[in-house]
Amino acid sequence: MKEMHALRYYFEDIARCAMCGDETSGHKVLGQRMNKSQGLNPKANSGITTSVLQCTNCKLIYSNPQPIPFDIQDHYGVPPEAYWKEEYFTHHPEYFASEIAIAKRLLPEQQGLKALDIGAGLGKCMLSLQNAGFDVWGLEPSIPFREKAIDKMGIRAERLSQGMMEELDYPASFFDFITFGAVLEHLYQPAASIERALGWLKPGGIIQIEVPSSEHFMPSLLNFYYRLKGTNYVTNLSPMHEPFHLYEFSLRSFQELAKKLPFEIAFHEYHVCDIFHIPKVLHPLFSWYMAKTNKGMQLSVWLRKK
Repeated sequence: MKEMHALRYYFEDIARCAMCGDETSGHKVLGQRMNKSQGLNPKANSGITTSVLQCTNCKLIYSNPQPIPFDIQDHYGVPPEAYWKEEYFTHHPEYFASEIAIAKRLLPEQQGLKALDIGAGLGKCMLSLQNAGFDVWGLEPSIPFREKAIDKMGIRAERLSQGMMEELDYPASFFDFITFGAVLEHLYQPAASIERALGWLKPGGIIQIEVPSSEHFMPSLLNFYYRLKGTNYVTNLSPMHEPFHLYEFSLRSFQELAKKLPFEIAFHEYHVCDIFHIPKVLHPLFSWYMAKTNKGMQLSVWLRKK
């Protein structure tokens, strides 16, 4: 893995929200985020920070200025073993099964379905879609990730393109289903990426997006702890260290974007996911609370093209 000092950035001022277009001048400053894991005592660390803000209109959380690497491979051109835990390299039949079931329930057609996995990683989602009867393509910006998907998972090279979403193209109105699973938070222009994907999608087709929720309870709790420690740090985002999250989204982020782009929100749900930084004995209570209040870690939305 590349050392932190090898990563080089330029910093871009953000004038408008990347989802709703609201001017950022009046947005709420949540605090500072460091270019490394901050732990429970961020004042003990040294590093570069950037401000983290929240859009007052659509609740998108983002950094401003936004750090952008001179080479995207500085972020993702690492060995997959350095990015994912060992257990991630096994494909299980149930992987992505619930998402596929929801997509098929929402799709108008059930035969001859074509799917695109944006940010395919190791190709596990592509395998699950293929096993579910979809004709599948994938897109992956990381050279090592794509190579591992082909060599280890048996993904056909001609079906898995390498490059940034802005660089690649597919026929208009070609796909029935497009998935951005844990991808949109890594893209510098999320609204433009959704708009581009809509062009590749058939009318009535479905885009599935899973993103970090800006309503997640645990960051707000840890941010409160940081305030008690007398710091202005926040745990939201990680724009300059793994997993390189640039945004956290609310359902309202997509509702506002739907006013500009030709889609409707067909379905959404929240997932509690893993809990960190608190004693395990409290996990059941926190899980219950987050499930009850829709304050889990992940938000999944299904967009239907009009």
